[in-house]
Amino acid sequence: MNEFIMEQWIFVARLLGAAVCGGLIGYERQSRKKTAGVRTHVIISVAAATMMIISKYGFNDVLGEYVRLDPSRVAAGIVTAVGFIGSGIIFFRNNNVSGITTSAGIWATVGVGMAMGCGMYVLGAVSTIIVMVSEVFLGRRGYFSRKAGEERELEIEYKDSDKEDIFFYINKTIEDAGCKMENIKLADEDSLCVLSAVLKAPDELDAALLVGELKKKKSVKRVSV
Repeated sequence: MNEFIMEQWIFVARLLGAAVCGGLIGYERQSRKKTAGVRTHVIISVAAATMMIISKYGFNDVLGEYVRLDPSRVAAGIVTAVGFIGSGIIFFRNNNVSGITTSAGIWATVGVGMAMGCGMYVLGAVSTIIVMVSEVFLGRRGYFSRKAGEERELEIEYKDSDKEDIFFYINKTIEDAGCKMENIKLADEDSLCVLSAVLKAPDELDAALLVGELKKKKSVKRVSV
């Protein structure tokens, strides 16, 4: 096997390594029903690896005594460009920011792809392991974060009454389920009160059971958890 064929197989191995590492990170995100999953992370990782290979080896035929190139310029461009993708995943809703971890994971996936493209296999593999361990054990549902509880969006529409305190009933029902409301907002819409809040809930919460308890009051018209 001549030198050219061997070099091409090495490039293919780097792309496959980038795809595997990116897919592992993406699988963890997809298993948590995040916006960017396996496909997105694989594409980003392979694209970064491809650009790094081009940066290192794509201009050898034009190099000479009077031609000098800086291979790091492509790497710098990759890091800058990925910011547009990462920022598109971050959402601001109900005074809460979501998507930051996935965005950071995409940025890390680019780094993994670049490492694989450079032939730094150990660096790429170890980076993948560190990112996955961080996402699995330090996330909202991670081993070390379970005590803090999971955050859910809660919205309840109810008809206020002078005879009974519906808000007190809602709050007590939620507390009895082991949950806690934060960032509470109340608004009036078409003779109905609309309560919006962030619900701190344990992982084992049965949302259907909680909704059923809240709907026992005829004044409660709609519940969304």
